[in-house]
Amino acid sequence: MSLPLALVVAFAISQVSNVVTTVYLHRALTHRAMTVHPSLDLVFRFTLWVTLGLSRRQWVAVHRKHHIFTDQPEDPHSPLQRGVWKVLFFNAGYYRKVARTPGTVETYARDIKPDWWDRKVFSHSFCGIGIGLVALGFLFGPLWAAFIGVVHTALYIFLGGCVNALNHHFGKRPNANSATNLRWVAALTMGEGMHNDHHEFPRSAAFGKSFWDFGGHITRALASVRLVKVHESTRRLRQEQLDVLQQPKPATPVAAMAEPEPVA
Repeated sequence: MSLPLALVVAFAISQVSNVVTTVYLHRALTHRAMTVHPSLDLVFRFTLWVTLGLSRRQWVAVHRKHHIFTDQPEDPHSPLQRGVWKVLFFNAGYYRKVARTPGTVETYARDIKPDWWDRKVFSHSFCGIGIGLVALGFLFGPLWAAFIGVVHTALYIFLGGCVNALNHHFGKRPNANSATNLRWVAALTMGEGMHNDHHEFPRSAAFGKSFWDFGGHITRALASVRLVKVHESTRRLRQEQLDVLQQPKPATPVAAMAEPEPVA
């Protein structure tokens, strides 16, 4: 195997992870913009398990907290609070700290109940990553498998840092919120870089009308074959705050989260 091919494989795996992140974790679970068919739900969860070992409940909890306290001191990864470069390069550390803080998941993702698959399979993140590396080893050999795994993980983490850092500092703000749009970030993150459009209409399955929202294109394709059911809602919700937690509102204005719809 050649180095260029290994880099292409690592980039491809990171993009698969970005598809699952933006379509499943972000649009479907966090903001309830769609309901995912049970079979596809399991495919998404398995993909997260073998490529990243991510906990869906932790991801949802951290991102919902970001929307509630956008660019306020409680925001898990605000560049306005912590600095652009710190969030860019240490985004994974900020995520990990908040995700593992006692009460975070129970407070912000309590509508996502752990099922049998969570308890018996997907909670064992190192097993999932190990399976992914073994599969790569069979295809490309152990050394190239390790290289691909490291590059893929580093690229995924870095691109997530770009969204959380750069998309709250640089770029265009067509809507009156603190997030920004960066097309080049969107092109590398399946549309996540259209962050200003997303923060303005968080319950929309599409992040604006940009061509670079590839996650939106994929969502429409999945909807056309009835693997997802889109609950399109483009109401401006930043000041209204639909409280999925059923708790008192914070004292400061907050951003919209998910509506209290049942888990698919």
